[in-house]
Amino acid sequence: MTDVHLPRTASNGRPGRRLTGLSIAIASTVGFAALAGSLLLSGAEPRPPTTGIPDPGVLVGWLVPAASLTSDLAGIVAVGFLVLAALLMPSPGPDAQGLAVEAVRLARRAAGVWCVATIVLMVATTADVFAVMLGDLRVNLLLALVRDSEIGRGLALQALGALILALALRWTIGTRALLGWSVFALAAMAPSALTGHAASAGSHSLASVSLYLHVAAVAVWVGGLVALGWLASHGSRRLEVAVRRYSNVALACFVVIGISGVLSAVLRATDLEQLAASPYGRLVGLKLLAYVVLGGFGWWQRHRIVRSGGAFRSMARLEVTVMVAAVGIAVALSRTPTPGGELFLTPAEDLLGGPMPSAPTLGRLVLGWYPSGVGLAVVGFGAVGYALAVATVRRHARTWPLWRTASWSGGIMIVAWATSGGLGAYSHVLFSAHVANQALLAAVAAPLLVLGAPGSLAQQALPGARLTGENSPRDVLRSVGRSQLVGVATHPAVALAVTIASACLLYFTPLFTTIMSSLLGHLGMEIATLSIGTLFFTSVIGSSLVPTRSPRLRALAAGALFVLTACFSAALLSATTPVGGAYWQALERPFSTDLLADQWLGAVLALGLAGPAMVTASVLLIVQTRSPRQSADPVLASPGPPTTLRTLPTTTDGDS
Repeated sequence: MTDVHLPRTASNGRPGRRLTGLSIAIASTVGFAALAGSLLLSGAEPRPPTTGIPDPGVLVGWLVPAASLTSDLAGIVAVGFLVLAALLMPSPGPDAQGLAVEAVRLARRAAGVWCVATIVLMVATTADVFAVMLGDLRVNLLLALVRDSEIGRGLALQALGALILALALRWTIGTRALLGWSVFALAAMAPSALTGHAASAGSHSLASVSLYLHVAAVAVWVGGLVALGWLASHGSRRLEVAVRRYSNVALACFVVIGISGVLSAVLRATDLEQLAASPYGRLVGLKLLAYVVLGGFGWWQRHRIVRSGGAFRSMARLEVTVMVAAVGIAVALSRTPTPGGELFLTPAEDLLGGPMPSAPTLGRLVLGWYPSGVGLAVVGFGAVGYALAVATVRRHARTWPLWRTASWSGGIMIVAWATSGGLGAYSHVLFSAHVANQALLAAVAAPLLVLGAPGSLAQQALPGARLTGENSPRDVLRSVGRSQLVGVATHPAVALAVTIASACLLYFTPLFTTIMSSLLGHLGMEIATLSIGTLFFTSVIGSSLVPTRSPRLRALAAGALFVLTACFSAALLSATTPVGGAYWQALERPFSTDLLADQWLGAVLALGLAGPAMVTASVLLIVQTRSPRQSADPVLASPGPPTTLRTLPTTTDGDS
């Protein structure tokens, strides 16, 4: 982040502004018309209240979906212009230049609108939930929504994220920092997506994560095209390169949107005949039609129009209009009841997001299948991404060690079982299964993933600079690995401190009950555990992306963690009250009712699973010490596929 105000540019051409403004007005009108029409088609439009039943009024009924659509579109536009400035527009230097600076300014304004619209949505949702007129709404009701409901907390976190983004972009101009803020903007969409309509569906962990992936892919796809249309209206000489880059990104988004959309629909209505005959199914059909049409547009653009700026502008305007209409339909879909949706009738079902599993048996633990959204996302992206990277390396006549692929595959399979297998299901029901889940993710899967050397593989597979002075994906990866923050975080002492502090905060404070009682907590804990374990073993085993520490220091960190894990197990064994007792009691499970006995088993499993991992890490360090030339994560020769450098077009203030 550069602590300077963004410079003014001369790119404010009035014809381009008028054309862009007209296109935005048309697309927005179509979006709100699609929203209203879809609500009427599904029967979910606001209606006058039945006599005697509290009702917030028709105004609130229409304000909720309207504010939701405005918030969604503003977030999409913010992401799109950030991606344009950071990734799609080539820059000859480390900072955004010309129209890229104006794109950052537009992203900042969109983030401001996103924040305000989310706050309006939160206010309208409060009135809707508590069935009070807007004029009778009080601050205490708004605070109650945020305090007592996941929907309220999700909206509050989204508004906070949008506010932070709007403030940060006022002083951010570096392209690599902008890429980081693009990721932050996508992350800011997560709380609302993970706690919204999907949370009421069966298997709501999987439904919520699939919905978030859907939302994130839509934001990049739609927002990127909006930004490219704006760039085309200004006649930028960087348009052709930007369109070609966007084409590859859009294809990936198209695939993610299709898979996540089908998964979300199936999870909400398992009976296809019932789905087709329902208002919800009719809206799903409209979204599917828009998806197919947009896929055709994308194919035509990819094969025909990319060489013609004028044709691209015309097609982009039409495509954006269809996309915005699809977003309007999606908002209406979130207000439409699902056919035959599962209802959580007991406190245990509400906490678990599904029915209580039967008493555990060896067969259910080993062979059971209870898909988790986070687990499947990590497994899917990890397996596919690694396989594509290996294929890229081999396509350029290079080799990649088979044992590293096997190590990565083993880590991925353990993540799959720990999160989506029988153990994953019981990790929310039994403390012993929970501890086994955490130990497998942090102490078994993590070192296997680190030994897979994804950093070295990425350096081999990612493209380098194709234009003089360009910040390529490979350059960005290297700069992240060499950054001061990563250097400090991967120091063995720091990684050890983070690992121990996180365990103490989770198990010896009331935080455990809070996290286990929340869907966001469940999802976040699995991600955090795997991430912290990967951080620690990266600091111990080493990586070509981060600074190398002395083997003695790394061995000391591994030994210290083993000792502290033993102390942790001893503390659990000697405890007289169960960790998270309020949560386990609320489940009212009919089996393993002795909470302290289950905790004792968890303490034994923690040491039994984490101990061998520490010993293995120490053995690896001894091998590295005796063979200085051998590295756990070597930097292979000739990194990356060959590239041919071309000269970047001279960028002026007007990008002409």
